[in-house]
Amino acid sequence: MYGQSQYGVNAYATESIINNDEVKKYLVDLNQYVPPYVYTKFDQTFQEVQTQYDAESLQIGLINYQIQDLLNQAFIDTATWSLDLWEEEYGITTNKLLSYEDRREIVKAKKRGRGTTTIEMIKNTAEAFSGGEVNVIPHNNEYYFTIHFIGVKGIPRNMAAFKDMLEIIKPAHLNYDFAFTYNTYGDIRDNSWDYNRLPNYSHDLIRTTEDIKKGMNWNANNS
Repeated sequence: MYGQSQYGVNAYATESIINNDEVKKYLVDLNQYVPPYVYTKFDQTFQEVQTQYDAESLQIGLINYQIQDLLNQAFIDTATWSLDLWEEEYGITTNKLLSYEDRREIVKAKKRGRGTTTIEMIKNTAEAFSGGEVNVIPHNNEYYFTIHFIGVKGIPRNMAAFKDMLEIIKPAHLNYDFAFTYNTYGDIRDNSWDYNRLPNYSHDLIRTTEDIKKGMNWNANNS
């Protein structure tokens, strides 16, 4: 025996492939295409047929998985290994320390940032990074603009990468600052919080969590 399968029966790394949940979605049950007696008999001949079907099912499943995986690479929102190519296309330095989601956001922001810079472009870029609504407030006389993050509470993640992108797309003569949105005393009051429970939670969590909308039903286990 080699591993848990007889040596020579399975292709290289077959066991790990079978255990891959993504590939399992694409496996094909070939028994549904033949009469039941083919796979219900238990003599040696029929067991060999079933072994062959299992092997063929795996190969068909792998092909289907690879086709879908290739299609995924054509779209930024589902790209994984092709993100290197997307980043090269838009002149982005690849950082493998970032998650796929963060890298996709950077690519989408750079894509939206092509062309003449406008308030709408900056807004779209900020929304791509933050995942929420953004308002851009120009201060023309002072030569700067404010980016107000409305759709997310607190400081959005990946701000360092967003600032790098902003430096690339904004007009060189303009400065900028940020405004962030936090929960207020009114949010706590209007959602019927029990004030005696406030000491159980950190100040930052109370200011930024969306779960405050759950009011008195919210507890530490949901945070």
